[in-house]
Amino acid sequence: MSLLQIFDLSWVAATIRLATPIALAAQGETLSERAGVLNIGLEGVMLNSAFAGVVGAYYSGSPWVGLLLGMLVGALTALILAVASITFRANQIVIGAAINILAMGITGVLFRAIFGLEQQVTVMSFKPYPIPVLSQIPVLGPVLFQQNVLVYLGYVLVPLLTIVLFRTHWGLAIRAVGDEPQAVDTAGISVIKIRYLAVLIGGALGGLGGVSLSLGQLNLFAEGMISGRGFMALAAVIFGRWHPVGGVLAALFFGGADALQLRMQVLGWQVPYEFMLMLPYVLTLLTLAVFAGRASQPKALGENYAREVR
Repeated sequence: MSLLQIFDLSWVAATIRLATPIALAAQGETLSERAGVLNIGLEGVMLNSAFAGVVGAYYSGSPWVGLLLGMLVGALTALILAVASITFRANQIVIGAAINILAMGITGVLFRAIFGLEQQVTVMSFKPYPIPVLSQIPVLGPVLFQQNVLVYLGYVLVPLLTIVLFRTHWGLAIRAVGDEPQAVDTAGISVIKIRYLAVLIGGALGGLGGVSLSLGQLNLFAEGMISGRGFMALAAVIFGRWHPVGGVLAALFFGGADALQLRMQVLGWQVPYEFMLMLPYVLTLLTLAVFAGRASQPKALGENYAREVR
């Protein structure tokens, strides 16, 4: 069996599809961490949003309503972190961990309360939409431009967020707040306002990542369905050195590992399937071990800011 049989175009297409939830969430987390707020609760943000997306699509019959509701719930979940850490200066890691635990419990309870236990509920999802002309490009066209609309949103989001962070005054303010909040405050810019906006937008984008799983790749909700993708997104931010492009490349790396384990099972490799399933998570841990100590993070990341402290 040659490498071309393993890493063929179907593997590339699967890599893009599986990387999308991680990449979208990583974009939002990049924005939040650039402002100095570490959202360990990203897994919970994605889970709540995946659930809300299915509920919205179920009652409206439209995945677009599910998308909007999922992003709203993602922002509201992130608001918990914002209020607790920015306003009340609680420990960001502790609050994030609490959000993850809360999401696991509340989505399970609400799912049973709304849909019961007798049936698996399926909803309308986002179907692949071939982009005219571009989808006809030989080789790459079917891989890149026959995806669903949430993948295309990811294509647009990466350059957009890069421009915002590195080519606008607001992006400069975000980066300054994440590095030197006291200097920003002295200059008359509200550190609290910037951090709130960054966390809420980051939560909405994390919600978009959750919805891309429940309504983009699947058409249902299952308890714990995020399966560590929120933590992969956190690792992607570090691996990508807090840059939108780097975060996407890291997400593609993790998505490729996920696609590889699926490919190995399809091709009938004589390897225990449990080993294949753990492959993406092992690579995530190895990535953190190698790059976490070398990456230059925002100087005030994870540090709550009190205006009276000068």
